[in-house]
Amino acid sequence: MNILVTGSKGMVGTALVNNLKNIRDDKNKTRPNITIDEIYEYDLESSELDLEKYCQNADFVFNLAGVNRPENEEDFMKGNFGFASKLLDTLKKYNNKAPIMLSSSIQATLAGRFSDSEYGKSKKAGEDLFFQYQEETGAPVYIYRFPNLMGHSRPNYNSAISTFCWAVANDKEYHVNDRSTELEVLYIEDLIEGMFDLIEGKEKHCDFDGVNTVLKADGKFCCVPVTHHVTLGEIVDLLEEFKSQPKTLMMPKMPEGSFAKKLFSLYLTYLSTDKFKYQMKMNVDDRGSFTELIHTGDCGQVSINISKPGITKGQHWHNSKWEQFIVVHGHGLIQERNINTSEMVEFEVSGDKIEAIYMIPGWTHNIINLSETEDLVTVMTCNEIFDPENPDTFFEPV
Repeated sequence: MNILVTGSKGMVGTALVNNLKNIRDDKNKTRPNITIDEIYEYDLESSELDLEKYCQNADFVFNLAGVNRPENEEDFMKGNFGFASKLLDTLKKYNNKAPIMLSSSIQATLAGRFSDSEYGKSKKAGEDLFFQYQEETGAPVYIYRFPNLMGHSRPNYNSAISTFCWAVANDKEYHVNDRSTELEVLYIEDLIEGMFDLIEGKEKHCDFDGVNTVLKADGKFCCVPVTHHVTLGEIVDLLEEFKSQPKTLMMPKMPEGSFAKKLFSLYLTYLSTDKFKYQMKMNVDDRGSFTELIHTGDCGQVSINISKPGITKGQHWHNSKWEQFIVVHGHGLIQERNINTSEMVEFEVSGDKIEAIYMIPGWTHNIINLSETEDLVTVMTCNEIFDPENPDTFFEPV
């Protein structure tokens, strides 16, 4: 299959091309039904001859080209309607009835706050042109009215989320007009998966009740149903949490598929390279060191413990707190004793065979470095963040 992507250098185009290449090069094996031979990338720097060649040979077309921030409002129609006409005319010239996808916008509904949108009017004109093309040629047409897209794009342009990410990541001032303003957001990775579904013939159809998307099997439009409704206030609050994480170590809750999980991934792409790393606080003494790595809101913390040769650490028990000790380097011995029954267990541990050992509530425990020359390095997880006011930690030798 040969795939033509117009607007290939834009936010969506770049992400789509990158991921189409992963399928073409067999790096992404999640879509075995898609076979790609050539990817034709068309953008502002491409030539008329390029378009001729691509339209002659394409088996599937993604029309992502468009204008969203022109200097003059009349350029909306020229960029969004004019190029669409040119593209369709070229496909007609070669009698190419390849399926074609059009990237439109929720503003094309011309409803509510979009009623006077020149951008929306140009997108609506493009939609009408594509539907007319479908009637004339019989070629399959798939029109997506996308809501607010969330992906890496330049700040202070056409994405409030990108602007906020950039500002927070780079210590720039930003202003939120109304924290309660709600956005419907489509994350770029979900959009890409939706485009793969389209190639496989598994696209979702919909219609619109005003500006609201209504899933409908025979709907005239298509949609990616995985979107998030969030307020501007929620977005900037999350971003400020992300920014503070290197200092607080607190990682906000980010369940699979959540908006927070996707926003954090996007936020990281706006960090300057000098912020790719940050210092950790190492608690160092003559026995070695102990460093807290990550705190979580519901799963406790993760730390790294380094014990010098011959050193014993621990010698304490907990009422409710539990831990896991995972030796990743060196040779050691973990001992645990039940403080009530005196039952005792020992585990010889080594970085050559990584195992996780539970430190059970009510069992005093230690960890001994058995080596005379090497440090013992242990990853320690705990079900709660250490609270010096209520440590639930009581000294007692094993």
